[in-house]
Amino acid sequence: MNKIVVDGSIGEGGGQIFRTSLTLSLLTGKPFQIHNIRANRSSPGLRQQHLTALKAAGEISDAQVEGGFPGSQEVFFNPGEIKPGKYRFNISTAGSTSLVFQTIFIPLSAASKDSRVTISGGTHVLWSPPFHYLEWQWLSWMKRIGYQGKLTLNLCGYYPRGGGEVSCLIKPGGSIKPIQITERGNLIQIRGISGATNLPRDIPNRQRMRFVSRMGSKYPLNDIRSVILPGNGKGSFLTVQVEFEKTSACFSSLGQKKKRSEEVADEVVSLVDQFMNNPGCVDSHLPDQLLIPLCFVDGLSVIHTTKITRHLLTNAEVIQLFIPKRIAIDGDLGKPGIVRVNP
Repeated sequence: MNKIVVDGSIGEGGGQIFRTSLTLSLLTGKPFQIHNIRANRSSPGLRQQHLTALKAAGEISDAQVEGGFPGSQEVFFNPGEIKPGKYRFNISTAGSTSLVFQTIFIPLSAASKDSRVTISGGTHVLWSPPFHYLEWQWLSWMKRIGYQGKLTLNLCGYYPRGGGEVSCLIKPGGSIKPIQITERGNLIQIRGISGATNLPRDIPNRQRMRFVSRMGSKYPLNDIRSVILPGNGKGSFLTVQVEFEKTSACFSSLGQKKKRSEEVADEVVSLVDQFMNNPGCVDSHLPDQLLIPLCFVDGLSVIHTTKITRHLLTNAEVIQLFIPKRIAIDGDLGKPGIVRVNP
């Protein structure tokens, strides 16, 4: 079989190109060669998070791998048959557990039996979906498409220490179907979690109170929790989900040194207000995360997004190297738009 050649510098030129290529190679059985990995980043090449995704993809399929070392800008990957089983992967840094999990979730869903996966690393870190976004937003939409799984947060992990742990049950996919996300319907509620690890309880309480005080008069709030969660290192976060009759959107902010708890909440308030006052039916992060599964269903899927992102455009370009799906994205970069995935 001829290999797919992927240029890692296309579009936004980040690690998503590599992870998408791994997932699609596993699903299609097509080998690929990628060069210029993360060419548009300040430190190009594979970092520990990407190496763990490569290891995970290789291990679940007994793949032939060349170029899997730190800093590598070129990798060859030739997958074998996907094997369900019990797996454990350790990123060893604060690299994102969410992104490693997303790389192998759909391929393991295509297997004949359940798989149980434990991933250690960062659970609430910049530039990736935090755990509660993955659980509340991404996985709930995956279930609507027909994929089945369960996520458990065992330990929180933050930058720079990492050390978090997530457990995942991945069940064989059933009947998968297209989705149309074109209407919001009435607003039902906003729920949320304000969390902290190895910090005074005052911090998540202040994050919660700031959010409630600014949003409570505008929207129906329900179950905005303040919690102390176990983990390694110190950190805090606020994640909220806006639930409508027909759709949902999810927004997060992370605490940092010298960043007041009120600033964490204010960032989420701003994101929610922007969403509520603009067209679109889902947050801007969800469409590019749903493109791969929607390319394997029969029927037209349509998503009205609040923003056309470079991640979305890049993911569409990479997908079409592997499978002959027509992905139409109507709208300008940074503006609301319509995403169509045709059979």
